[in-house]
Amino acid sequence: MANEIENKEVLEAQAAETVETPAAQVEEPVAEKVAEPAAAPAPKRKSNASADNATFDWDAFENDGFDEADKAATEESYSQTLSRISENEVVEGTVVAMNKREVIVNIGYKSEGVVSINEFRYNPDLAVGDKVDVFVENAEDKKGQLILSHKRARSLRSWDRVNEAYDNNEIVKGYIKCRTKGGMIVDVFGIEAFLPGSQIDVKPIRDYDVYVNKTMEFKIVKINQEYRNVVVSHKALIEAELEAQKAEIISRLEKGQVLEGTVKNICSYGVFVDLGGVDGLIHITDLSWGRISHPEEVVQLDQKINVVILDFDDTKKRIALGLKQLSPHPWDALDPNLKVGDVVKGKVVVIADYGAFVEVQPGVEGLIHVSEMSWSLHLRSAQDFLKVGDEVEAVILTLDREERKMSLGIKQLKPDPWATIAEKYPINSRHTATVRNFTNFGVFVELEEGVDGLVHISDLSWTKKIKHPSEFTAIGEPLEVVVLEVDQANRRLSLGHKQLEENPWDSYETIYTVGSVHNGTVANLVEKGAVITLADGVEGYCSARNLVKEDGTPAKAGEVLPFRVEEFNKASKKIILSHVKTYSDGRKEAAPAEEKAEDSEAKNTQKAVKKLKANLEKTTLGDISELAALKDEMEKAQE
Repeated sequence: MANEIENKEVLEAQAAETVETPAAQVEEPVAEKVAEPAAAPAPKRKSNASADNATFDWDAFENDGFDEADKAATEESYSQTLSRISENEVVEGTVVAMNKREVIVNIGYKSEGVVSINEFRYNPDLAVGDKVDVFVENAEDKKGQLILSHKRARSLRSWDRVNEAYDNNEIVKGYIKCRTKGGMIVDVFGIEAFLPGSQIDVKPIRDYDVYVNKTMEFKIVKINQEYRNVVVSHKALIEAELEAQKAEIISRLEKGQVLEGTVKNICSYGVFVDLGGVDGLIHITDLSWGRISHPEEVVQLDQKINVVILDFDDTKKRIALGLKQLSPHPWDALDPNLKVGDVVKGKVVVIADYGAFVEVQPGVEGLIHVSEMSWSLHLRSAQDFLKVGDEVEAVILTLDREERKMSLGIKQLKPDPWATIAEKYPINSRHTATVRNFTNFGVFVELEEGVDGLVHISDLSWTKKIKHPSEFTAIGEPLEVVVLEVDQANRRLSLGHKQLEENPWDSYETIYTVGSVHNGTVANLVEKGAVITLADGVEGYCSARNLVKEDGTPAKAGEVLPFRVEEFNKASKKIILSHVKTYSDGRKEAAPAEEKAEDSEAKNTQKAVKKLKANLEKTTLGDISELAALKDEMEKAQE
């Protein structure tokens, strides 16, 4: 258009020159005509120039040779080529150029628009010629630039697009923007969707960060219309295919088949192995013939290993694998010359209350029962003797190669103390033992490791009545004992403590004779009486009715009172006492004398009455008054 205008100006200037030049030339020949008549043709030239100027087609000159029809056709073609756009609307454009920072989009306007390439991160396959939606933000800014946005166009159309993809079960592309709690944030059609960690892949994901900034295909599995939440899954796309692969692989499996797999996941109870589309589990007990505390001691993640199929379930798609079965059993390689009684070395691998398992060689273990750890008859926990990791020597007690079992002992490495028990602990010998345990019938004491004895409750004291051994001693306390009996065959020792002293009941028999009275202290009140402590610490028993004091009140604990011995039994070490008898016997002795005095007085009174009656007739009036006084006195005496 600018060229047309410029050509028009040039033509107008040339035309002006053509008009002016003939006018100047006309005036000069007029003078020449008077002087030189031969120059007559000049006027004829003037008339031709005037005629050309009058007949010049200015419209054709301005249209550059176009007529009205051509001009209308040109304008129509121009209006169809240049699109009419409005701001704040979404239009479709074509990518015409790309670089590292920008994407040039042609929407059919007089100029192309520029969009930042960051808005196409979700689509790394974008290429020149692709159709894209853009939002017209400004048809022409201050610099005459068309401003477009692909992100806003996607945002406006995204929710409808997401619902359409969900309804049609369509596979969509999404750009993983970042990691979040429990999964990832994915850009789908400009909407932030949630990708749970369990839906990224069919296998457990160890590092989520490797998926950030990646574009993947997803299936929309859930939409919350109220809160506009979208959940997508990549796992759903491959699950169906994998299920078909699993069914095909499992159909070809056989027990005992050896396959190569890749360690996919390691947990405390075993290892999951990828067999090429289907997973199998190696239980921790099938990893090694020896004991291991964690599978990581044997395998590592992504390690390729050979495994043997132990079992599989077609319905549940479960496959049990083994690793140790590919190597010979350690028991088959056990030294054939090994026999019962041999001493072996090993390491404690497991401790339980009942014993310890010792690994003699990898995969070959023996059990040391707690009873084989010490000669002591008091069984304790195995932790009191050994701990995991200890290197020990033990004697083979039993060996069964067919059952692959071995029992060991460590106490056999020491001499049996009961072998020489009679020489070391003869009868009546005195020793210091340690109290280990109580029972209702006695005290168990330890003379040395492996040598225990029982002190019966009746052999603790000559004089005290002991209901429970805890009243006499305490666990862990030293106790002097005398050997009473030795049973080497049954490993039993009968011990006594009271035998350290002479039997005081021999002397008590002469002191506490029946009928003798002794002072005693009310030591303990019981339901039907009281325990009385006499001299020398000997104890007796007094019933409740014999414990009443002379004033009628019952005796209290701690009171010191006289007691009479009612019964003495040396065999059963029993003394029966009575306090009442100490004062009731004196009363009985005094009663007969009082009765005799009263009888004598009564007899004298009767004699006086008879005498008065005989002399009644001879009595005077004065005698009568004396008689009345005597009578009153006699009546009072009878009362």
